[in-house]
Amino acid sequence: MMFDAQTFAQLSNGLVYSAIAVYALALLAYAAETAGRVATTGTVGADSQARSRLVGAATIGAGSPDRSRLADAAPVVDDPPSRSRQLGAVGTSLTVLAFGLNLGGVVTRGLAAGRAPWGNMYEFVLVCALTAAAAYLAFLSRRPVRAFGVWIVAIVLLALGLAVTVLYTPAGDLVPVLDSYWLVIHVAAAITAGGVFTVGAVATALFLVRHRQERRGTAQEPRGRYAASLPTTRTLEQVAHTAHIFAFPIWTFAVIAGAIWAENSWGRYWGWDPKETWAFITWVCYAAHLHAQATAGWRGVRASWFALAGYAAFLFNFFGVNLWITGLHSYAGV
Repeated sequence: MMFDAQTFAQLSNGLVYSAIAVYALALLAYAAETAGRVATTGTVGADSQARSRLVGAATIGAGSPDRSRLADAAPVVDDPPSRSRQLGAVGTSLTVLAFGLNLGGVVTRGLAAGRAPWGNMYEFVLVCALTAAAAYLAFLSRRPVRAFGVWIVAIVLLALGLAVTVLYTPAGDLVPVLDSYWLVIHVAAAITAGGVFTVGAVATALFLVRHRQERRGTAQEPRGRYAASLPTTRTLEQVAHTAHIFAFPIWTFAVIAGAIWAENSWGRYWGWDPKETWAFITWVCYAAHLHAQATAGWRGVRASWFALAGYAAFLFNFFGVNLWITGLHSYAGV
């Protein structure tokens, strides 16, 4: 049976919508896991405080703890951690399935267009969502970062929803100026870096939340339960640093490749076009972050703000510059 471009385009759309549905289920599973983990943290914290108060009261009254009262104060938890782990495993399985559907949607989109499937904003978002999910799954296989799942999947789901509702473009030929092998090299590098930067941004934001909770010592207060349920600040900082160390050279290569492509297309390497300017701002922010991480007095919280600024610049470079600012990169919505 032969498939034509129209058939591949319809198949791609169906796979993308299926991926959205499965990602939505994964988000629900991860949200339920997170809620269970937070509830467990709060229950154990309250039980620990009650036990401490009983120890103090029994010691003051009798000179030694009343063991029968201590037994009554022992926390009784109906194994919510086990249920949370099961829900998290379901969320991960659904994320893997959704990733496969997303990949199928990207591949069939490329077959429908007869080219690399990242020639416009719609396709760029599809592939960025794919790389963000891939980066999360890669980190998940090595580190205890399943707490990221609810946020990564939410970002991916939001991106795909925006793609199919606002940015959708029928499969077709490229604008002539984009018909270059540099499209494959330059944009693929930018997409890869963007996906890994997404994991780094989530890890950085959660690091700041966890660090604030640890500094204030509010693990047992209701508003501190979510923060207390997160991995340690050391783990979060390591994940963020690994993501940024991996993605930064790729982004650097993307900027250099873009300059070479600009020289081939427009006869100059750099012209301070809005997209070039914001790509450079993104590079500067992440360079400042990595430098700050190696500088005494700037490590940790201060350095983290540079990373978040870099991710904000990356997002503005794609959405803000493409949609609101006129420049040489305004054609084809890329």
